[in-house]
Amino acid sequence: MKVGILSDTHDYIVNINKALEVFKENNISFFIHAGDFVAPFSLNPYFEKGFDFIGVFGNNDGEKNGLDKKSKGKIKEPPFAINLYGKDILIVHDITTINYLSFSKTPSVIVYGHTHIAEVKKEKDILFINPGEACGWVTGKATVAIFDVEILKAEIIEIK
Repeated sequence: MKVGILSDTHDYIVNINKALEVFKENNISFFIHAGDFVAPFSLNPYFEKGFDFIGVFGNNDGEKNGLDKKSKGKIKEPPFAINLYGKDILIVHDITTINYLSFSKTPSVIVYGHTHIAEVKKEKDILFINPGEACGWVTGKATVAIFDVEILKAEIIEIK
């Protein structure tokens, strides 16, 4: 089962739509958002195009009440743990704000954003996935990740 991962969309509707096209082309209907949606209106494409998602608040998500209401409770306070297809996944925006080794159960995967730098790495038995920035404003490169939950493998894809 594949899921999409994105982060740091920062209200950039054009690239949000492009990211959703990448997900659609890869037969993905569910994605994880690692924070910095920014304003509630930026959630419209997710619902209009029929995607399901879970996400966490980022440091630029100041209008939390509006985002919570518009998302129908799909945006959580980080860190947020979920189990997808038998794999424990921890979602956080800024990975430096948590000590993931202190959790009672070590996750298989940690999804994060904040740095705007795309990265997939494995340390010990944990797969770390930062999809980079979907907005493309800081690095000049807009990216998302496609994550195969069953085999714990992720690929960074540039959106154009």
